[in-house]
Amino acid sequence: MAEEQAENKEVTGIGSLEGIEQVAVFLMSVGEEEASQVLKHLDPKEVQSIGEAMAAMTNVDKDTTTGILQNFNGIVGDQTALGMGSEDYLRNVLNKALGKDKAGGVLDRILLGRQSKGLEALKWMEPRSIAEVIRLEHPQIIAIVLSYLEADQAGQVISNLAENTRADIMMRIASLDVIQPDALFELDNILEKQFSGQDGSLRSSSVGGVKIAADIMNFVDGTAEAAIMENIKNVDEDLGQEIEDSMFVFDNLSGVDDRGIQALLREVSSDLLIVALKGADEEVKEKILKNMSKRAAEMLRDDLEASGPVKLSEVEDAQREILGVARRMADAGDIALSSGGDDYV
Repeated sequence: MAEEQAENKEVTGIGSLEGIEQVAVFLMSVGEEEASQVLKHLDPKEVQSIGEAMAAMTNVDKDTTTGILQNFNGIVGDQTALGMGSEDYLRNVLNKALGKDKAGGVLDRILLGRQSKGLEALKWMEPRSIAEVIRLEHPQIIAIVLSYLEADQAGQVISNLAENTRADIMMRIASLDVIQPDALFELDNILEKQFSGQDGSLRSSSVGGVKIAADIMNFVDGTAEAAIMENIKNVDEDLGQEIEDSMFVFDNLSGVDDRGIQALLREVSSDLLIVALKGADEEVKEKILKNMSKRAAEMLRDDLEASGPVKLSEVEDAQREILGVARRMADAGDIALSSGGDDYV
């Protein structure tokens, strides 16, 4: 699939390259051994993204390559590990190469993975195998492991764990913030028995939270998801609602197919839709408008322009109500909701 989508790219100038493409050019310039040392610190998806960028490169002119190398050399020259902590140095380099949002997640995984090599090994395993490795461990340990994995992989893992443990584990993930050194030490010792873990100085690391729990739940199969969410709400209704609200947000409606949007619009009043769209991004608005008749779309545009300011709380309530309708329709199999990863119904 990646080969079908990749297009050969002839490059003339740094400005024509995105951050990931500049990383690809840099790694292709430093040699196979050095590039491999960098790539081994990234997770499978990041390796794949960089690999696809490399494969798409055909002709990169000398000036562009030189410019990229000079940029990196400037970073190294201005901010060496001798003048600052190695973590700060690494953060600055990754921010320059990948952008701040992407770099933050990569850095957390590098630092946590550096302390517990077993976690890195898990990322390359099949979800069923991971579940088999961790299924008898304490739920808190399982929660930490799942928080560290990519959301889609973690979602498949939890679907392979015992049904009566899933809600407890998801609640622990949602409540995680900072992993204390003793917890990391225990985790490292456990995984060391399975793989080739490495002892060392362990520090606290940030991981987990409601957003991570929601991202994982987006990849849990529909039947398991419903049961887990019901059990979580039975224990802590507020936490369950918070996770659910983060799972599929209003802007994700842009990923629903046209037939699904049309079905949803038949179940939602115009007044509710107007309020909800006040806080929606343009992509969602256009998705809604293009699935209405020309006359209805024009009326909706006029109503949006004519309506005055609306309280944010009212917009959120309207969006939440529409999402509730969408989830009920998804549960009934009438539409498929896409949360940015796989579709779920």
